[in-house]
Amino acid sequence: MSITASGPPAHSDEPHSGGIAQRLNWLRAGVLGANDGIVSVAAVVVGVASATSSTGPILTAGLAALVGGAVSMALGEYVSVSSQSDSERALIAKERQELHEMPEQELEELAGIYRSRGLSEATARQVAVELTERDALAAHLSAELNIDQNDVVSPWHAAAASAAAFTIGAILPMLAILLPPAAWRIPVTFVAVIVALAITGAVSAHIGGSSRLRATVRVVIGGALALAATYGIGAMLGASGIV
Repeated sequence: MSITASGPPAHSDEPHSGGIAQRLNWLRAGVLGANDGIVSVAAVVVGVASATSSTGPILTAGLAALVGGAVSMALGEYVSVSSQSDSERALIAKERQELHEMPEQELEELAGIYRSRGLSEATARQVAVELTERDALAAHLSAELNIDQNDVVSPWHAAAASAAAFTIGAILPMLAILLPPAAWRIPVTFVAVIVALAITGAVSAHIGGSSRLRATVRVVIGGALALAATYGIGAMLGASGIV
């Protein structure tokens, strides 16, 4: 009986394809953006709605929070990921230059890395030579820096995902506060936000492979506290006659 091996076994719960860094970064930015959009805009509109029942101020405040938050999220992600990608590209350029100027020293360095990981002198040398012959730059980036030159994260992808997700998340509290009758606006918004946060918490935990219950409880409690705080402030301002 013969067994044909087509490659190493793949596990369904482990990423084996390329572009993992960019996809995870996109998902992370999207989930965080949606969560922030839900909480921040809901807090603003609930605070205003607790001070006044007029639709105009609620709509104005909600739209301002939506636009400002989306731009802020996109800019923050772009700056953060740009710094990361610039650092990775600088490291790639430095490694490429070192391989060009001192290939023998770099080969010895690569063999030393594998020796430090437990391989024998001969095996480490053989692995270093074979990897260098195949793709020297990729071998050094992987062993020394844990970088894939074809998988450098894109700041534009992260920024776009964050802004879009923030906007999508913000639409929910806007609809929840504007569509129901005035007497039901705040209760409906509270319920809608709690449910939405539970969903984003579960999705975030699934992406990160952590406990769904813990992540869900964490974001739900945080969102509820934010809504309660802004509701209390708005109610006090409304009762005082300041607004």
